[in-house]
Amino acid sequence: QVQLVESGGGLVLAGGSLRLSCAASGGIFSSYAMGWFRQAPGKEREFVCRISRSGASTDYAESVKGRFSISRDNAKNTGYLQMNNMKPEDTAVYYCAATDRFLTWQELRSVGAYRRWGQGTQVTVSS
Repeated sequence: QVQLVESGGGLVLAGGSLRLSCAASGGIFSSYAMGWFRQAPGKEREFVCRISRSGASTDYAESVKGRFSISRDNAKNTGYLQMNNMKPEDTAVYYCAATDRFLTWQELRSVGAYRRWGQGTQVTVSS
């Protein structure tokens, strides 16, 4: 089973950018669809975006569309989340997740679709 480790979180001013990475090991990374989720204090974990196994298909939550970009490099067993024009409401712990299940794009927006999770990385956007 693949194991995931996020990195790249930190403190950024509103309007700034961060790039998160998700390093995978212990499995065939290209066999997994990948997603990014986030959880703010006192709130449920929510879908941010996801990418297909090949990287050809992506999907974004409305709140981040046009500002965030998901990508992956299967040769490096790594996924990425580029976050631009960040807002204070983007403050949360960000998690990458992976699934080897073949699901619809709607199903891949749900936390329950993913079997493997990273430990999370804190992102704080200051105004």
